[in-house]
Amino acid sequence: MPSFDLARAPLRELNAALHALSPTTNETHWIVSNPSGKHAVACGLDAPVTVEIDGHVGYYCAGMNKAATVVISGNAGVGVAENMMSGEVRVKGDASQSAGATGCGGLLVIEGNASARCGISMKGIDIVVKGSIGPMSAFMAQAGNLVVLGDAGDALGDSIYEARLFVRGRVASLGADCIEKPMTEEDRAILAAVLKRAGVEARADDFKLYGSARRLDHFHIDNVDAY
Repeated sequence: MPSFDLARAPLRELNAALHALSPTTNETHWIVSNPSGKHAVACGLDAPVTVEIDGHVGYYCAGMNKAATVVISGNAGVGVAENMMSGEVRVKGDASQSAGATGCGGLLVIEGNASARCGISMKGIDIVVKGSIGPMSAFMAQAGNLVVLGDAGDALGDSIYEARLFVRGRVASLGADCIEKPMTEEDRAILAAVLKRAGVEARADDFKLYGSARRLDHFHIDNVDAY
């Protein structure tokens, strides 16, 4: 189990070592200590490894993640898991603005609260927030699922496209073209599957679904890249 102390070694060495891993590496579990709010920790990973970060991180931690599992035992700054492609990122504390922004796949779990613009321009990522989210979350959300067990701030889902927004608590206000929608059996099944992946015990029937007022029920996009 490789360990890396960022109080003793530069961040560049950690990221270089992680980027050098092959998909068949035997070094599959990494421990990172003393991150001390450093930016861009464990970015651009593309091997199926687990990286546990013991402490708070700064901007863009686990950005562009592909295949890896990154666990942050603390709070995360702006843009955690930005442009994530696959794998899993879990924040055990709170997340700042733009968590999961432009994410194309994978699972982001925030065990605390998320600030403004959570999930903006999401393109297929699943995001689960156990707490509440701030204003302008899911702005221009194109695809994927945002699940919030707490409350949502103002202008939720402004200019939303095809994404589904599930909120258990109160929504301060909805953005342009975002409406509350009836939840179908398919929607309940999707929500239940995301909650199960996130390890969250909650009833799908306790959530409300929000989405695009312009979405046609028969219209489906199989390739988000063609959007």
